[in-house]
Amino acid sequence: MSESSRTSTRLPVIALLAAAGRGTRLGGPIPKAFVTLRERSLLERSLQAMLTSESVDEIIVLVSPDMESYARDLLTKRGLLDNPEGVRVRLVHGGGERADSVWAGLKAITLNDATPDAIVLIHDSARALTPPGMIARVVRKVSEGSTAVIPVLPVADTIKRVDGSTVVDTPNRAELRAVQTPQGFLLSELIAANEKFFADPNPGFIPTDDASLMEWYGAEVVCVQGDPMAFKVTTPIDMMLAQRITDEAEPTIFEVPGD
Repeated sequence: MSESSRTSTRLPVIALLAAAGRGTRLGGPIPKAFVTLRERSLLERSLQAMLTSESVDEIIVLVSPDMESYARDLLTKRGLLDNPEGVRVRLVHGGGERADSVWAGLKAITLNDATPDAIVLIHDSARALTPPGMIARVVRKVSEGSTAVIPVLPVADTIKRVDGSTVVDTPNRAELRAVQTPQGFLLSELIAANEKFFADPNPGFIPTDDASLMEWYGAEVVCVQGDPMAFKVTTPIDMMLAQRITDEAEPTIFEVPGD
């Protein structure tokens, strides 16, 4: 998206890219966001997909304080901080938990007085092969009037609800979906939900994603089609799959989406 087409969007689009986690399940000496696939880190790939989607005006990368200098040097070297697309990219310190990181990112967003709201995307840097077209699809759905939008895929496995080692019941698989990121929201509504959550000393639940927080807040969450390539690199097996994919052919994160 050109500079003129970005500024003509109904609402500005700001992406929060979560890269502050340690990635303990993946293992390795460095945080997961900085592990490389074919000489490009997961963070670089996720950020590039956001740029290539032609859907965002600003990207806030959430990093741990001890990795800020490393991340800044890496993104500068790769031409992603000062990028040809003209998208503002900046680094903000994340928190100890993912929810804390997102809240820190939301508080770092500043809007012009003439712009009362925006669209915000929350994306895991570990979903490094996410197609740009899927990112654009989420933005488009929020632009059309939805408060909260998530990309989903059908569930292939049968799911059991258990109590210890005992099966309690089997949910109808046709009603289940696997949820991915980026998830898109109206900024004002997501901020309101976070304010309510962090002001409550006993909210009664721990949000596993931002959509679950919006559900708790009472917002309607709607779905769009996800993409198998947007899988999250969490375990060594996930990393092996991502390596095999990128060894066979570079995914389309560097191609302008057609939808």
